[in-house]
Amino acid sequence: MGFKFHWTWSRVILLLIMAVGAIATFLRYSQGLGASTNLSDSYPWGLWIAFDVLCGVALAAGGFTAAATVYIFNLKKYHAIVRPAVLTGFIGYFLVAVGLLYDLGRPWFIWHPIIMWQHHSVMFEVAWCVMLYLTVLFLEFCPVIFERFRLEGALRVIHACTIPLVIMGIILSTLHQSSLGSLFLIVPGKLYPLWYSPFLPVFFFTSAVAVGLAMIVVESTLSSLAFKRGLETPLLADLTKALPFILVFYFVIKIADLAARGSLSLLFNGSYESISFLAELAIGVIVPASILSFRNLRQQTVWQFLSCLMVVCGVVLNRINVCLIGMSRSAGQGYVPAWTEFSITLALVSFGVMAYIWITENFPVFEDHGDKAGA
Repeated sequence: MGFKFHWTWSRVILLLIMAVGAIATFLRYSQGLGASTNLSDSYPWGLWIAFDVLCGVALAAGGFTAAATVYIFNLKKYHAIVRPAVLTGFIGYFLVAVGLLYDLGRPWFIWHPIIMWQHHSVMFEVAWCVMLYLTVLFLEFCPVIFERFRLEGALRVIHACTIPLVIMGIILSTLHQSSLGSLFLIVPGKLYPLWYSPFLPVFFFTSAVAVGLAMIVVESTLSSLAFKRGLETPLLADLTKALPFILVFYFVIKIADLAARGSLSLLFNGSYESISFLAELAIGVIVPASILSFRNLRQQTVWQFLSCLMVVCGVVLNRINVCLIGMSRSAGQGYVPAWTEFSITLALVSFGVMAYIWITENFPVFEDHGDKAGA
């Protein structure tokens, strides 16, 4: 019943990164945002919102994608991927909440949306959706905890609630993945036209579904290698059959939107915005969709992993483009995060990796849960 933790060099490095992040955290809260970061009135949202929040929420989409695949579409053969995906989603959303505590000017008021309702605010919707979905993810992960401590009665109760929890999770994910895109609808004059669109909520949700599937493949492959488990390549190849269709749909609506708004000419004007936009589409959409369209490539671990990793990188680039690159021209100045911002972001990522390793080593997350460890 005891817990275990294996020391390796990679884990020592992660702890050192977290230690430097603790120093940056002290500076952030002792000196304030203005003195400890490069954020300004021109750039009130920097690395923490672009990566920790926007990318964090998108990359955590594997939880609702896997749960919907298994419990709503009744594809039971993918059951083995649900628990790791839900765990990744839970850790991801927890880190999003922690990341917000760094970015808020007065983080001790983060609980205000609970009692101070602002029905017309998108931020109010995002806050409630994240709080509720974090709770739903925890409840979806509870069977793992109850199995670990052999709580049979609690296990029967939580199993009876599985379908309602999955449905609630899908609704909440749909709302807040799209509402994060809605946040940028209030800056039509600031966000570069290649990214500003009244369909931003649709783009954010569609890309979240795609990256949810891709993250399942990336997470499963890396954990299989780290814990010396058998690769799930055939199962994941089957799962990724839908990915090219989602990516092509995303590409078509993006181009159609640019054409409808008369912004197609901006694609090839040579500006840094057009280069970054084309890189986002090429890395995250065109190349991986092409690779995954071929069955023989999709069934090879290397191509499967690389193409899904490209989807992940493409969505990360998209969120950074929307939050930072697309705002730079209207801001009239560039923005380079301070070392404290980089350090805290790296520390949060390191904490997430360490938490994932410790939980998977001590709880029955994988169907072949055992004593293997080596990450």
